[in-house]
Amino acid sequence: MTKKQKTVSLVIFATLFLLILIGIILVPGHEKESIQIAMRDGVLHEQNRVNLFGMTVNPGLISAYTVTAIITVFAIITRIFAIPKFKEIPGKFQLVLETAVKYFSGLAKSNSPHRNGFLGAYVFTAGVYIATSTVFELLGLQVVTTEGASVSLPAPLADINGAIAMGFLSYGVILISGIIYGKAHGAVNALKDFSLPISMSFRLFGALLSGALVTDLVYHYLPLSFVLPAIVAVLFTLLHAIIQTYVLTMLVSVFYGESTEEHHKEKKPKKKKLKA
Repeated sequence: MTKKQKTVSLVIFATLFLLILIGIILVPGHEKESIQIAMRDGVLHEQNRVNLFGMTVNPGLISAYTVTAIITVFAIITRIFAIPKFKEIPGKFQLVLETAVKYFSGLAKSNSPHRNGFLGAYVFTAGVYIATSTVFELLGLQVVTTEGASVSLPAPLADINGAIAMGFLSYGVILISGIIYGKAHGAVNALKDFSLPISMSFRLFGALLSGALVTDLVYHYLPLSFVLPAIVAVLFTLLHAIIQTYVLTMLVSVFYGESTEEHHKEKKPKKKKLKA
């Protein structure tokens, strides 16, 4: 492409950009709800509810089912068609998959050297679910609410119920494994951290909800409603996906290792009897 062609392309792009910007400024917005209602509904889910087999549920439940189906179908397809074709010298897909498995397996082994088989599988599954469900909201899939409005499906963990389920499931894994492997000592170690499921739940919920609320705020503010919301949404979503996946899997690995660690009673040396 010559210098003249580049200049013409740049002028055309700048003109189109300017026309779109002028159109957005001149055309009035048609928001059906205020920013206060939108942000309140993002937390409490009182307004935008959907019908599922005759039941009125939060959109987050539809998101959770959809994400679970996506991961399950992907896992089945990968196991049947991709894994049997893996080679000693990995391709791109094999390299990505092996890197992810190696990371979570290493995380489990470093925090629980003696009991890490199930832990590695769990943190891998939990990490994939958190990352996928966080990025899922970028798809912008639409559902119709009971009031006839159209809304985008949110991230499943942006719903407090989904976050609590993940937190208590993770704590259940730690507690049951501690009872099985660590016996009484493992159970005590797990039970003393009784606030762990609450902290994990609200950490997930708060982080993901904050990104959703910031994006809603940017969308509702007219001078920022062009281009910037897309950038903010993508950056917040990807950042939360990475951070929350790392934080939860690390916490589960550390507390799992503490509750299942082996304890050996130290034998006290026998005192030698002094001969008279």
